[in-house]
Amino acid sequence: MGEKLHWWQTRMFVAAMVIAATIPLLWPDIPPLVDLPGHMARYRVQLAIGDNPWLHRWFDFSWSLIGNLGIDLLIEPLAPLFGLELAVKLIVIAIPALTVAGLLWIAREVHGRIPATALFALPLAYSYPFQFGFINFALSMALALNLFAWWLRLARLGRLRFRAIIFVPLSCALWVCHTFGWGVLGVLALSAELIRQHDLRRDAGSGHWFASLVRAGLGCLPLALPMVLMVFWRSGDHVTGQTADWFNWQAKYNWVMMVLRDRWQWWDVASATVLFLILVKGVRDRRIEYSRNLGLSAALLFAVFLILPRIVFGSAYADMRLAPFALAIAVIALRPRGGLSFRGAATFATLGLVFFGARLAGTTWSYWLYDRSYDRTLAALAHVPERARVVSFVGRRCQDDWAYSRLEHIPGMLMVRKLAYTNDQWSMAGAQQLTARYYAARGFAHDPSQIVTDRRCRGEWWRPIDMALEKLPRDAFDYVWLLQPPRYDPALVRGMTPVWRDGTSTLFRIDDRRPPVARAPVNPPV
Repeated sequence: MGEKLHWWQTRMFVAAMVIAATIPLLWPDIPPLVDLPGHMARYRVQLAIGDNPWLHRWFDFSWSLIGNLGIDLLIEPLAPLFGLELAVKLIVIAIPALTVAGLLWIAREVHGRIPATALFALPLAYSYPFQFGFINFALSMALALNLFAWWLRLARLGRLRFRAIIFVPLSCALWVCHTFGWGVLGVLALSAELIRQHDLRRDAGSGHWFASLVRAGLGCLPLALPMVLMVFWRSGDHVTGQTADWFNWQAKYNWVMMVLRDRWQWWDVASATVLFLILVKGVRDRRIEYSRNLGLSAALLFAVFLILPRIVFGSAYADMRLAPFALAIAVIALRPRGGLSFRGAATFATLGLVFFGARLAGTTWSYWLYDRSYDRTLAALAHVPERARVVSFVGRRCQDDWAYSRLEHIPGMLMVRKLAYTNDQWSMAGAQQLTARYYAARGFAHDPSQIVTDRRCRGEWWRPIDMALEKLPRDAFDYVWLLQPPRYDPALVRGMTPVWRDGTSTLFRIDDRRPPVARAPVNPPV
């Protein structure tokens, strides 16, 4: 430990990486994450429903103790200080910064120094789950990484009693942020404690794995209290949502290849391939080895990823969310064995830094392009009066295109900026505080009614555009907002006046509330 630190191991370098991780998010007014505008709409209801009781005609909002409240709680003190949009942006900016800090801190605690290979894990701060806008999840995972690093540090310093005391409330707070982060912290802590206990008993001449596992489990009891909270949360009559789609191996393979999915498929897949090659090099290159501590942690996380179904309690993409973090822990588990020279280590560090910089540059460019798209789209809001009732239809294809338009929940900005009704809110009792109760909208009250396609898509609830326009209860809405829609029958928008247009996107004011005459659709279902 007395050796001079290399440039990639200094606190100054770590601080620079943490700051660099925020660059892609500095320019966009709204972080261009798929689900984020929808979450922002929920925050607006949360903040405004007390002063605007008429919102109760559209939504029901009631606080309850659930494991999915991270930003929902943070926004309460921050929105009055900064305004809702800036407060959300500041929180979102902190997520990749905390993720980078956590990964480097864990590497430092486990290896004693930050290994050069750890830099390759940093682009995973902008992993696909983050791009998708799972922000409570992403925040909880960023916090879990830092809490795990502190868990390791307190063990290294021998402050086990203090650790046992302080992690009781910390684990509960992490569970409230998002259950997933708490679960991952438990896996990481258990694997680290198992290795620590085994090494202690081995040094004492009794390194039996079963006894070490028992002691490790006892050492992790301070993290167990949220299990009681979980039972209360999931046992209520109000809780809905199925757990389904087990062992979908094709989907799991896709999730692994999509860990860095953003806009350009060739670039994102090539970048993921670099990470896989780094892991293979750790097996084949005798100058590099895996830490037993983090190697076991990565193995357990990959095992959980394989076991998890795609849908848990009605929440989709449960297994997908874990893939990038299992990969990140595997990458930072690598370290030089001793035969790696300073020159070799410096080369690895330089390549890792270039890789991180290249990914940041690509993400920054991508976010700038999405920001331009958002600006053009949100110009429509100037033509919507406050408290209007707007039904939005966002076009997409049945095929899962690599680059989303990221407009799927942009209608949520109607609520954020105009307190106007939007039909893109999730409505699942027990999963969040808000449920839709605008009964006049019938089947157009909540997500995914805002998604429309050119035909029926197998396994999806999305409506073809012509069906959506024909079945729409016009008397429940004032405007129809079409966002990059598929081709549709113009007769279905008769009685509506276009008040804004950008390319194929159009905002219609509903003047004639009588339903259109039934007719054969232009694009019959296939």
